[in-house]
Amino acid sequence: MAEQDELAQWFVVQTLSGQEFKVQQSIERRRELEDVEDVVHEVVVPTEKVSEVRRGRKTTTERKFFPGYILVRVSLYDAEGNTQHRPWYFVRDTQGVIGFVGGEKPVPLSAGEVADMLHQGEKGEELSKPKIAFEVGETVTIKDGAFENFEGAIESVDPDRGKLQVSVSIFGRSTPVEVEYWQVERN
Repeated sequence: MAEQDELAQWFVVQTLSGQEFKVQQSIERRRELEDVEDVVHEVVVPTEKVSEVRRGRKTTTERKFFPGYILVRVSLYDAEGNTQHRPWYFVRDTQGVIGFVGGEKPVPLSAGEVADMLHQGEKGEELSKPKIAFEVGETVTIKDGAFENFEGAIESVDPDRGKLQVSVSIFGRSTPVEVEYWQVERN
């Protein structure tokens, strides 16, 4: 078992669109039932948290980084580099799986690539990204807060904090106002 764990590598598997979580659950359930935990180790659907406004309320949802694809950590090759049929067919025969990316001889992801994908999801847990990207000079209407229904131009964008600096006209004077992404709507 320890030897198989050392041979485990991350591969990208293509799934039917919208079936990523079902395939993940199916693989995990079958893994236990068919006793292949020694060769199929982990299944991940890379996601991030995204915030948006729906019906006047700020909501946070999960968005898939790569719709139609999942990551599977599996011992697909033995020590000599030969394909092991048991894990190959186990993954391929899972309902909703189209196949390994790379065809008959898929190339495993590097440790750096996997770390980047998995850490993107962790960053998303700390701070949710806005679903809409704003640009300087764009005209928006403030939909919430003290300046509700005021219209103005975006002066600066702070994507790390999810805030905008909007120039609004108050008593005929241009005044900068700081608002969050979800508080504004594009015109």
